[in-house]
Amino acid sequence: LIRKLALMGGIPAVETLMARGVMGDSNPLLQGMLGMHGNYSSNMAMSETDLVISLGARFDDRVTGKLSEFAKYADVIHVDIDPANISKLVDVDYPIVGDITIVLEKIIAGLEDKIKPERYSDWRDVLNRYNELHPLTFQDSDDVIKPQWVVERVGELLGEKAIVTSDVGQHQMWTAQHYPFDRPRQWINSGGLGTMGFGFPAALGAKKGYPEKTVINFTGDGSILMNMQELVTASEYKIPVINIILNNHFLGMVRQWQSFFYDNRFAETDLSYQPNFKALAESCGGIGYDVTTKEEFDKALKDAIEKDRVTFINVAINRFENVLPMVPAGGALYNMILADQKEEK
Repeated sequence: LIRKLALMGGIPAVETLMARGVMGDSNPLLQGMLGMHGNYSSNMAMSETDLVISLGARFDDRVTGKLSEFAKYADVIHVDIDPANISKLVDVDYPIVGDITIVLEKIIAGLEDKIKPERYSDWRDVLNRYNELHPLTFQDSDDVIKPQWVVERVGELLGEKAIVTSDVGQHQMWTAQHYPFDRPRQWINSGGLGTMGFGFPAALGAKKGYPEKTVINFTGDGSILMNMQELVTASEYKIPVINIILNNHFLGMVRQWQSFFYDNRFAETDLSYQPNFKALAESCGGIGYDVTTKEEFDKALKDAIEKDRVTFINVAINRFENVLPMVPAGGALYNMILADQKEEK
């Protein structure tokens, strides 16, 4: 229904972290993810729009940035089943409390033959130009594996056939940015709870619920340590989920903040001392791989899928890769640190 409403009006759409997949990755009306690590066109769309139709979003601080600057030129229509969320953080001009399916059915029926997509063609052109100016991209390398490449590669090889979970940190944001989600709930993460260790047990649950799907947990070398004992559970109950450890030997997101805002004063974020993840998986009845090249990654993923056992794929990635764009804490959405700005420095 959301896709139908957007298509009826030619209305550009953005997705929150928890809504990835609702519009579908290939949908030309989708600008991308919104918020602290949202892409440029999405954040600029929200900054310059004159009307926000919010469907079930709660306007958390990672989405809004500086509240006084958030969608300040826009009227806001907020649809939510919980009245406590209406105007809790963002002042709402048109509150609608109700089940989103019922509400959308009535909105679509009321707009039939009344809304004209061509009316918003100039607005779509502006946003397309923003995307051309600062697309969501990264500088790939053949010398070291980039984490964005890993996520995109899994998307190329598995796409809609996979259910994807994640823990919390840089790997979570890279996955949200670069995986081609095409349906709701294909992407499972802890969102605003920020729960390191969530991804592995969530993957076990997803695999039990959808045994025909390949279930991938993107995790980091910090997060996977929080619940690595689930290897035993997965082996005992024969739940073959694949854990892809994007290993930069850091608590990566905290390290990124320490680099950007604390002059590289790293405090308790260096994880150079680590377990042998390959041996750890094997000792618990699973399979382990150590990967340092793209060719090794492709081979490991293919082998893991064929062997159908719980797996750790430990991928050595660029240690100091950052998640960009980034809106600094307390900043407005339109004040982003962009990838090309960091490269210039």
